[in-house]
Formats: sequence, structure tokens, C-alpha cells
Amino acid sequence: MDMDGGDGAMPTGGPGLSDIGMDMSNDTVASDFLAAMLDDTDLQPFDWAVTGAFWYGIVVVIFLATAINFLRWATLKTRLRAAAANHPRPAHASNPFTSAMATVTSIVREASYPQVSPTRSHWLRIPAFGVSMLILTYLGFVLGLEFFNVDYPGAQFWEARGLRAAWLTVAQFPLLILLAGKNNLIGILVGVSYERLQVLHRWVARVILLTATLHGAYQLVGWNEYGVMQIEISTDSCIPTGFATWILLLWLVFSSTAPLRNLSYEFFVVQHVISFVGFLVAVFYHIPPNALNARIFIWLGIGFFVLDRLSRFARSAFNNSKPGRATLISLPGGVTKVSVRSHRVKSWKPGQHVFLCIPRFGIGQSHPATIASIPSSHNNDLVFILRAHKGFTKRILNGAVSSSTENLFEKPKVEPTADPEEQFLALIDGPYGASHSDFAAFDTAILIAGSTGVTFILPILLDLAHRASIHNLPVRNVVFVWMIKNAEWALWIVNELHAAIESLHRVGVEIAVHINVTCDPSFTEAAEDTRQCGCDCDVRLGPCCCETGLEEHDDEGDGITSAPVLQPPFSDEKAVPFTATTEKPNPGSQKSPASVHTRTVSPMSLLRSRLASFSTLTSGRPDIRSILWTALDHAHGETGVAVCGPAALNKAVRNTVASVSDQRGASKGTGAEGVYLHCEGYEW
Repeated sequence: MDMDGGDGAMPTGGPGLSDIGMDMSNDTVASDFLAAMLDDTDLQPFDWAVTGAFWYGIVVVIFLATAINFLRWATLKTRLRAAAANHPRPAHASNPFTSAMATVTSIVREASYPQVSPTRSHWLRIPAFGVSMLILTYLGFVLGLEFFNVDYPGAQFWEARGLRAAWLTVAQFPLLILLAGKNNLIGILVGVSYERLQVLHRWVARVILLTATLHGAYQLVGWNEYGVMQIEISTDSCIPTGFATWILLLWLVFSSTAPLRNLSYEFFVVQHVISFVGFLVAVFYHIPPNALNARIFIWLGIGFFVLDRLSRFARSAFNNSKPGRATLISLPGGVTKVSVRSHRVKSWKPGQHVFLCIPRFGIGQSHPATIASIPSSHNNDLVFILRAHKGFTKRILNGAVSSSTENLFEKPKVEPTADPEEQFLALIDGPYGASHSDFAAFDTAILIAGSTGVTFILPILLDLAHRASIHNLPVRNVVFVWMIKNAEWALWIVNELHAAIESLHRVGVEIAVHINVTCDPSFTEAAEDTRQCGCDCDVRLGPCCCETGLEEHDDEGDGITSAPVLQPPFSDEKAVPFTATTEKPNPGSQKSPASVHTRTVSPMSLLRSRLASFSTLTSGRPDIRSILWTALDHAHGETGVAVCGPAALNKAVRNTVASVSDQRGASKGTGAEGVYLHCEGYEW
């Protein structure tokens, strides 16, 4: 089949190719008729023009998104400069133009933030309305091009549709690769990191599968209608190569669904690359050698892929030309705190992640890990908090050094204390990500985390504290909300939290810290009212565990409902005894047991005492609506909300932010302050 392009327009009118009067039982006649059906000389020019229209549309969308990204960047920079100049309300829209822009922005946000998706379904994941509308628009655009002016008369009726679908399939290939790269050109222009473009990458792949299916189906229908199917199958190599290409594409799409993708990260990456290479080989065998214009799109895609790989290789080679050393400490909840002292990676942004490889626990295995520190903290070490599941993270936990509860309260020393034998070679690829707005440029920052999602939220808080101690910032209020299943998990970041709060208080930035424990019986065993523990359960029937309908993984017990604030006792099961004497004993004298008083101090009591000095402990889930509404009541400018956790938490926060913004009339020109939202998820 010839797909060589040219210029011109789709022929219309005329009877077209017909089998009337032909003896189709004669193989020679049937073969000549099939050759006439496959002759796409008249179809090529218009189909080539359609691929141009496709890319014109893509470029226009990227240009508009780039312009919006620039306006966002300029707005945030203007606020930071205003704060440096001691403007009283730097995050407030202060003139008619900025007020109008704020209203339009709120309209778009309230329409795009909400999400309706089955909480318990592992197969069906519906994106937020904004992303869903973008995907539906893209699908409509491609289908519109598929059916636009394609009514070709006669026996080439189906051939014209099949060929149009083939052109649209190959035309999308460069876009598919551009959306997949770690060093993403589109992401740089529009201000969106590569991992947030992955949902578009997967949906473009699904649309490619759709157009490839239409391509094959239309042609099969046409060949069958005119009785030339058997001749085509026996004489044209495009049939087997096309089927092989379609099968590989189907596998690439199916294996990228969330349940299969999350079964084993290592297996997914390896099989995806191998399958992709096989797909490329099959495509080149399927497209005729003389279809040079069609092959242009494939070569462009390959070029983008190679460029991304080369840039990743160069960055990785530089980062690891002098490899870092990793120290591993096991923490409660099956978590490993990994500290990497890198000789090359000295700068990164809050919320960025790297691909971490520790060959001792998996040769050639690199896993995404969010950096839980900032360059000015932890002696410039990259710190990761990794929850053990299986494979790489489980092996890391098994190789980690246990740490006592008391040691976790000690302030970090200037130099690492681990012995060389306790350090491991660490290879770093990155950093990547962090496309969110600068939360220092908002009047109020609300930071919400579920379980290990705190690794994304914590560096934002640390960054705010560090910069506020150096410069005047627009941010006046910070609210930090962290949902964990067990109170012990607060040990992960208790020192960092305390240091950040002290730093913010010194410069006059108000901060409220809410730690919500959703599944710890020690919060309810001694409660006066055993019917209430901040969630829908009766503790008389067993320990309270606020996870019904909202848990997706073992570490994702983070939903949103109202909960009373409690100050419950902590369990003393892991008591650490120490001895204090009431008088100095004389050497050699015998003292009665009554002269020596022994009491026990629970590590959990130490933790509670430490947390109570700067946070509110709550049993159950937080009332995000109340927190958000209260913050907006006291805001003197735009509020920024960041959330990182499981899908249920992100969905609930999305819908709450959109609802509160609408109820306050931010999109109705009332002057109510707007709300910016950034959601970060666990999944890849």
C-alpha cells in the first residue's frame, strides 16, 4: 500500500471504482481490481494535508499553554518582588486587570479541579475534569480529522477511510514520544513535569490504538465486500506485519494500565522498552519502503526518543562520575530513611524526585524516589523516605540499620556518624519534576499529606521556612496536615517539623500543624467515650481503624471526614526504663530499694510530648473543608493548596477545593480570594 504524500485535495464526485461487469471469480481480474483499490494516488495529497492540520492543532495548543505558563510565572515573580518591597498584600489582585484575570482563573479552576472516579476500582481511573476534557477534545479532534471529507465513491470507499486512519496513526507517533520523555520538551514549555504528562501519553497511545484498529477494520471490510480478501492475504505482506504491529500496540496499551503497571515496577519498565522496540521493528516492516512521508513521522519519534535517552545518559554520567554514598536507617511502619551524600547533585527544587539505584540491593534497578530534603537542610544530603513493599524497597529495609526512638529526637550532627561499612554506593538519575507553583508566592499555604506522601509536602515546608528566614515573602500563614495510620510514624520527620516551625515563628509566619492518626488503638483504648474515635466505628467492637472505603494500599489510609480533637494517652508497651536517685550514694554503702526510685518513660510518651509542643494530635481524619474555609476567611491574598497521597485523598481534596471556591464566589467576581491546587499522587 502506497502512503507517499503530496499536495492536492480529495477528489469528489464521479462513479469511482466499480466491479460492475467484472468477473471477480477470475483471479486475474480480481487481482487487477484489488490493485486498483489499493492505488491511493488520488488519496495521498489530502491525507498528507490532514496530518499537517493535526500538527497545526497540536502546536496551537502548546503555544497557548506556554503563554499561560509564562503569565503564571510572571504573576508569581511579581508577588515575590512586591513582598521584598514590603507591599502590605503582595498576593492580592490589586488592579482591575489582575482582578479580572483572577476571576477567569477561578472559573477554569472550579471547572477543572473536580474528579469523579471509583475509589475502589483498580482498573477504572477517571482523571480530573480538566484533564478529562482535554483528552475528550483530543479524541474529538482526531476523529474529526478521520471523518472529514473522506466520502470517496465506489470501491475505494472503505480504502479511503482506512488509509486516513493509517496516516493519523503515524502522525501521532512523535507526540506519543514527546509526552513520554523524562527531559520533556513539551513539559518545559508548558510548565508541567513529565510524570504529570504520563496520563496524556497513555491516552494518546489509546487513541493511536483506536486509529490503528480503524485502519485495519476498514480495509478488511472493503476487501471482504468485494471478495478480494483471500488474494490480499496471500499476496500482500502488509497483512501479517500489520497484525503483528497491532498486537504489540495492544500489549503496550494493556500492560500500561494501573493494576499491571503497579504489580512490579522493574518488570513494567523492562517489558515496556522491549515491547516498544519490537513495535518499531514491526512498524517499519509494515509501512511500504516507498512511503517516505509516512516514515518521516516514525523517524521523528525515534529521534525524540534517542535525544531523551542521550540527555538522560549525559546527566546520569555526570551525576555518578563520582558516586554518592547512602546511609540506611529503618523507621517504624516498615519505612527506610535513605540519606545520600552526592558529590554532584547539590541543587534541587522542593517536590523533585530522582531515580535511585543502590546496586547492593538491585543491580541495574532504578526506582523513583521523592527527595524529602532541600539543599540547605540535612547537610546538603538527599533524603528519601521509602515504604517497603517488595523487591527493591524490601531489600533496602532489610539492609537498613535499626534506630532507637531516643536517637530520633537528637538534632542532626554536622558530619555523618555512620561507619563506612554501613554506607552503600548510590547512583542518581535526576532530579526531575516539581512543576507546581511557588508556594512562597501565596498568602496562605495549605500542605496536606497522606502517609509517605509527606515526602513531597515536607520539602515545600522546609523551603518556606528557609527562604522566609532570609527574605520577606508573600506567605503569611501555613497549615500543615498529615494523615498517618500509627502515631509512631510521626518519628519519620519529627525533627524536621520542629525545626521548620521554629524558623517560621521567628520571622512572624503563622503555622498550624495537624497530625491525624487514623488507625492506632492507643488513641482510643483509654478514651472516656469509647463510642467515638474520630471515625465511623465503635471501639468496643475492636480497635478503631479509619480506612473503610478509602484505602488503596497498605500505607494509604487517608480520607476526609470531620473528627474531634483528642489528646489521648499513648501506649507504654515499649517502655524504656531509667533510674534516678534521690541522694548521692556513698561508696560501699548499702542502700535500701526504697532509696532508689525507678520509673519508666515510654518512647511514645516522649514522642507525644515532643509533638504536643508544636502540633495538634487528632484521632481520625481531618475536616479539610473546615480547614480550608477558615484559612480563606483570614487570607489577604490567593491561597495555595498542595496535597500528596492516595487517589481517594487527592479526589476528596480536589472536590472540596472546587466546592469551597464556588461557594465563596471566587469565580463570580465577588472579590473572594482564589485557591490554587496542586495534586501529587503515589502512582507512576
